[in-house]
Amino acid sequence: MRRNDRKIEDPTKIMEILQKADVCRIAMSHDDVPYMVTMNFGLRKDGPPALYFHCAHEGKKLSILRKNNLVCFQTDIEHEFFLHGVACGCSMRYQSVVGMGRMHFVTDPAEKIDALQAIMAHYTKQTNHVFREEMLERTTVLRMDIEEMSGKALVKPGHPQDS
Repeated sequence: MRRNDRKIEDPTKIMEILQKADVCRIAMSHDDVPYMVTMNFGLRKDGPPALYFHCAHEGKKLSILRKNNLVCFQTDIEHEFFLHGVACGCSMRYQSVVGMGRMHFVTDPAEKIDALQAIMAHYTKQTNHVFREEMLERTTVLRMDIEEMSGKALVKPGHPQDS
């Protein structure tokens, strides 16, 4: 990272950003062609860091993931544009997390329910949801095992070059 003054190294702070984020962008590649999607997500509560996602059983992202499960994710929060006197003094306050890992198809029924609970808990703060069997059957659940991630932020007021 070029701007070490913006680097977030505290794993607790990185997890706080992930917990506050509304969406997660997932980037993947097939035959050297990049593809990115924005998805709702949830965090695995126990074990090594992982993100859960859900989608239909078919689609471009699933076709790509079946061939290449190496992915990158990005999420960000607390955006605020600011202008400091001149046009080139513009900047944006933000907090972000970027990471890499492998995406896996969740096939274990118990983990699938845990994953969907994690996704719902991310948005509702509740973990007691009931999932109808027909909904479970028509939903693909993905788990991204995070191999590395880092945080970055510009949160200080003032001219961007002063921070």
